Formats: sequence, structure tokens, C-alpha cells
Amino acid sequence: MKAAELKELSDKDLQAKLEAAVKDLNAKKLQHAVSPLENPAILKVSRKDIARMLTELRARELNNTKN
Repeated sequence: MKAAELKELSDKDLQAKLEAAVKDLNAKKLQHAVSPLENPAILKVSRKDIARMLTELRARELNNTKN
């Protein structure tokens, strides 16, 4: 998911997507530990998506406190 797409989402939607992404990443990690994933690079992409979501949430939080 791109940063521009994240900026269009509401806070609730972004938080919901973040929670779903974290659950999905944890499930993928567990699956990878039991039997290797076909494409383990998915883990890296998932982590980066989560980081983008957290960054957007933090930027919104800072913007709200500044105003």
C-alpha cells in the first residue's frame, strides 16, 4: 500500500488496516516457522507496510497536537 493511499483513509480505517496487517504478519511468521513460505520476501513487504501505517498515524497525531 502506498503512502498516498494511506493519507486518504480516515483514522479509524487506518487503525483497522494496521491491526489487520499486524495479525496477518504474525500469521505469516508462524506459518514460515512451521514450513517455509514460497516467497519469504512477503514478510519484508508486510513489515514495510506496517511501518508506513504507523508513520502516517504518528504524523497525524503530531499534526493534531500542533494545531
